[in-house]
Amino acid sequence: MTQPPQPPNEPPQGGTGAPQNPPQGGFGAPQDPPQGGFGAPQDPPQGGFGAPTPPPADAAPPAGGPHGGTGAPQNPPQGGFGAPQSPQQQPGPGYGYPAGQPTQPGYGYPQGGAPQPGYGYPQGLPPGQPPQQGYGFPPGRPPQQGYGYPTTPMQHPPQQNGDGGGRKKFSTQMQIIVAASVAVVLIVVAGIWYGSSGGDDDKKDQASRSSGGTGGKEDGTGGTLGGGGKEKAPTDPKAAVAFQAPLPKVTDVTKLNGSWLTDKAYVKTGLNEIVGYDRVKGTKLWSIPLAGQLCAASRHMSADYKTAVVFEEGRPTKDKKYPPCNQIGGLDLKTGKLMWSKSVTAETSGDAAVRFAEVTVSGTTVAAGGLEGGAAFDLNTGAERWKPKASADGCSDRGYGGGEALAVVRSCGGYDDRQLVVQALNPTTGAPISSFKMPPGVDYASIVSTKPLVVAADVGDTAGDGSGISDFFSIDASTGKLLTRIAADGDKYAARCASTQVESCGKVAVGNNRIYVPTEDHEGTSDYGDTNEIVSFDLTTGKPTGDRADAGERYTMFPLRMDGGNIIAYKLPPYDKGGQIVSIDGGTFKQTLLMENPSDKAIRDVERSFTPDYSEMLYEDGHLYLSGTLVSKPHGSLDTDRRLFVGFSRK
Repeated sequence: MTQPPQPPNEPPQGGTGAPQNPPQGGFGAPQDPPQGGFGAPQDPPQGGFGAPTPPPADAAPPAGGPHGGTGAPQNPPQGGFGAPQSPQQQPGPGYGYPAGQPTQPGYGYPQGGAPQPGYGYPQGLPPGQPPQQGYGFPPGRPPQQGYGYPTTPMQHPPQQNGDGGGRKKFSTQMQIIVAASVAVVLIVVAGIWYGSSGGDDDKKDQASRSSGGTGGKEDGTGGTLGGGGKEKAPTDPKAAVAFQAPLPKVTDVTKLNGSWLTDKAYVKTGLNEIVGYDRVKGTKLWSIPLAGQLCAASRHMSADYKTAVVFEEGRPTKDKKYPPCNQIGGLDLKTGKLMWSKSVTAETSGDAAVRFAEVTVSGTTVAAGGLEGGAAFDLNTGAERWKPKASADGCSDRGYGGGEALAVVRSCGGYDDRQLVVQALNPTTGAPISSFKMPPGVDYASIVSTKPLVVAADVGDTAGDGSGISDFFSIDASTGKLLTRIAADGDKYAARCASTQVESCGKVAVGNNRIYVPTEDHEGTSDYGDTNEIVSFDLTTGKPTGDRADAGERYTMFPLRMDGGNIIAYKLPPYDKGGQIVSIDGGTFKQTLLMENPSDKAIRDVERSFTPDYSEMLYEDGHLYLSGTLVSKPHGSLDTDRRLFVGFSRK
């Protein structure tokens, strides 16, 4: 095969967001960045994008330039999630086709004759050998019908006759018999139609039960899929850069995770502070100073925009370079105030304050977890609801999942005989509602969703891709009964969880009694550039639903969140275009374009520098915000134009 055409500009490598030298070990320590990146630029954009928003006048003076974007590695990985193929490399001949053969048009669809097996059904081939029967289902399981592919058509044998004309002539008697039979059938069908038609109400009821009707498909719980979302199709999806902020100057790897959207503000963590910006203009609205650097932030807020964070007890000193993360704080993001902050001791730690690695919010409960156990507080007042205590069975709370409900991952036993238990909790008292024991071989588990309760784990370290996911577990929160276990082969699916953190999963969404996951990147039909899909699994049966949303040539995409019964997804751009936000109808899987970012080189290079695994991405009502979660020590002049965050708005 000939080499692909040279693209107009060399695709940038690396990515913003991956740590250079993340700290080793410890519960909640930054994970090693995945291989590859998201096509971060080799050269920083020079002009054309707009100068970074200057830091506030009252901010601490800089101490040097940032390095490699928001926590970018010193040696940027090549290729990776969404990165375009190098023009110097010969592209593959098409996903699943032998080398030397022309690529078949129409990815995944038959081109004549019997259709090929569907995308989604591996046959247990040895590593490195491309699957011949599909992509994404457990070895040995027979392919299911659907999953976006037509079933094999029924073959009808040719009619045989003796007159050489291919059709046998009817006798007069046979014609009379056939005509009479047809008349009887027509009378019966007409009677059935007349008896079943009952006016507009019946027509609406029939439509709601039809997969192609206005009600969409059933969600497996008696309801219907899709609809109910707040995000609507715009008149013009074109977007422009609204505002941006430069990276803060640091001397070591520093966590900057934490970003939220209120009705008026985009809120982002900075150095020893949390800052609210006008969500349209980018002007600074307020700043909440912290005693030390932030360590963890809840991804959830209350209905009145309150949330919680964990931060260090003070600034680094010569004697204490790494202050402990033992301070819990409640934030009011509407007014820009720290409502309260405190520490807590454990029965087994004496007077020393407990260190926490993560925090979440459910209703009015703040729950923080770590190696020394968990504690909970009232979100509004900081009043203690429960705290770490000695357990007769040797169990302790390692972390919590919040949102609509509250759940915990408990660790019991020693390192060599660890048993993980997932419990649904009463948020006010901490009393368990139900318990589910994870299977042997699970050292860490992550809570993907609390309502419904879905947990991810790498069972026996079999994922093999650093994603922290080999299986999803759908659990009945009221009884603790396992509803289904969904195999999520690391070679096939691209969702990701930080294995040592309980609430850290990304590129995955749960709704409609389904879990929505992206497939791994694979070759499309274009000469260069990858693509992928979003597919779903039923949370009651564990079976694939057959629904599939295609990213399109040279785009790859993943879910950001649910919007009613619809999925909001971000499309990572190719090297010559801007990213997109789409809404995927949960019933029909039809995509609606909500936003498309500029394709100008300077702008797209900045957008592509935010890697999905080390960035936070928030979209709401025509506004998209991309921000980094780690920043590291300056290294060379190439770091001067990196961004802490960038905001896009529809024009």
